[in-house]
Amino acid sequence: MNTLEPSDACAGVRLPGALAPRSAATQRREEQIRGVSIGKYEKRAARYDRTCSRTWTIRERAVEALGLRPGDHVLDVGCGTGLSLALLVQAVGPTGRVSGFDQSPAMLAQARERLAQAGWPNVQLWLDIAQEFRLPDPVDALLFHYTHDILRSPSALEQLLSLARPGARVAIAGIKYFPGLLGVLNPWVYLKNLGYNGAPAGLRTPWDRISARLTDWQLAETQWGMGYIATGRVPAPAHRARVDTSTGT
Repeated sequence: MNTLEPSDACAGVRLPGALAPRSAATQRREEQIRGVSIGKYEKRAARYDRTCSRTWTIRERAVEALGLRPGDHVLDVGCGTGLSLALLVQAVGPTGRVSGFDQSPAMLAQARERLAQAGWPNVQLWLDIAQEFRLPDPVDALLFHYTHDILRSPSALEQLLSLARPGARVAIAGIKYFPGLLGVLNPWVYLKNLGYNGAPAGLRTPWDRISARLTDWQLAETQWGMGYIATGRVPAPAHRARVDTSTGT
């Protein structure tokens, strides 16, 4: 059962092709992962912003990769403490909109404080989970900035991509294993990811479950190969359904 605060602005709204039924086993596993992750972010929330300075340029590059235009509506997936909000607001302008959600009450509390201080009238934030998040109308772009657990959840990806119009731009930034000789450092990379996520595995190709659902896929490494920025576009629903069938998800 979802015990989190619902997206009350759009309660009861379902876009075509949204959330597919999940098995009881899948739901239990997702709840377990979610509980572990929320607990970790509860401990890290107060000092989280101080740990992000080294990856600030990656955040800027990911937002820039969305190619946002004035008037666009962008979704900040797993918005955390809201560090991307100012960049997104600037990109969409006063006629655009920024929506964001996070499953961590401690992280979202800081995002809401940031919003209150900035006074952005075109930003809305919700406490919700990726598998059940809803919006009343499609978005033009989605930002996935260090959202590893979401990227590893087929049901979360299915739901979130159903909120986007065909052709919507997607930008992803995250952590991955080092390639080649630097692979000797990968146990450290795993432990680093373990500190934040409930499902820390899948670091060789953490994007493979979303890349199969997008077109125009491009990927570039960052941080000497420990990170990546990727982009793609949301296809039409018929194409997305064929992809889901072929991948068994």
